[in-house]
Amino acid sequence: MLTQPERSRERLDRTTFTYSVVIPVYNSETVVGTTIDRVVEVFEQAGLKYELILVNDGSSDDSWWVIADKARANPCLVALNLLHNYGQHNANLAGLRESTGDYVITMDDDMQNPPDQVLRLIDTAMLGHDAVFGDFERKQAAGPRRLGSKAIGLINRRIFGQPDDLVVSNFRILRRDVVTRICASRTAYPYITGQALLYSRDRANVTVRHDPRSSGKSNYSPLRIARLVMTILFSYSSYPLRLLGYVGFCIAGASFVYGFIYLIHGAFGSSHVRGWTTLVVLLSIFNGFIIAMLSMLGEYVVRTLSAVSDKDSYHVIERVSG
Repeated sequence: MLTQPERSRERLDRTTFTYSVVIPVYNSETVVGTTIDRVVEVFEQAGLKYELILVNDGSSDDSWWVIADKARANPCLVALNLLHNYGQHNANLAGLRESTGDYVITMDDDMQNPPDQVLRLIDTAMLGHDAVFGDFERKQAAGPRRLGSKAIGLINRRIFGQPDDLVVSNFRILRRDVVTRICASRTAYPYITGQALLYSRDRANVTVRHDPRSSGKSNYSPLRIARLVMTILFSYSSYPLRLLGYVGFCIAGASFVYGFIYLIHGAFGSSHVRGWTTLVVLLSIFNGFIIAMLSMLGEYVVRTLSAVSDKDSYHVIERVSG
């Protein structure tokens, strides 16, 4: 159901625009062919002008040969083969830079984002929104994945200003001007969801289905989710460094107070040789904190060096189209 502000919007004609669908592909040879066929079927039946961009993100199976054969047989398909596995957001960025449509849709390769639900994204975008995210009726994902998504959601709200009433996902449609801003952003650690929030103004949600995986398992392991969280924290914010600074000031203040008390005690009280345990504990705490602080500073230095030295966050070694 449309809200009152949406009812007052003038709906655009979806047939007057072109659409690019970007699908990162990773180890999905058993299902990606079906995904491609269903996307093509949906757009052709709807009479919409489209291109389908498939980005092989260093798959270790035969996914590349599947999408390359599909691309050779259909002039609306483009297949990109990346040098190795760069991650979903880098693969999406490669697809965004290859795209030419007035609107760009990103979706998964495993049929969990049903291709027919793309039309719901498009129809909502036709109300004038520059970014529309799919809000899943019920997300078909394991417990660790859902917890990871919630953690990332909290970070998005804190760092990228995600509104409390907005749900973000990788199943989304972005207007060309938003895509242009994302592609112009030079970073060694792209995070498309956060950048879409930064470079859009009129966002919206639309309820979509989320189907269970037909085969295989999710490529987002707890380790990959942890890496994504680290990328967001260290590449797009200074919160870890500031938090460590606050903790450092608190520890330093407590140390000064503690040292002053012992100084007074030593000057006006009796002096004892005892206190070896206290000395060791204090040294351990302070040295541990110094090492942690240096490690976090080193992480920022490494990422800054990577951002300065690496102009490209991915490399395309082969392109196939019809």
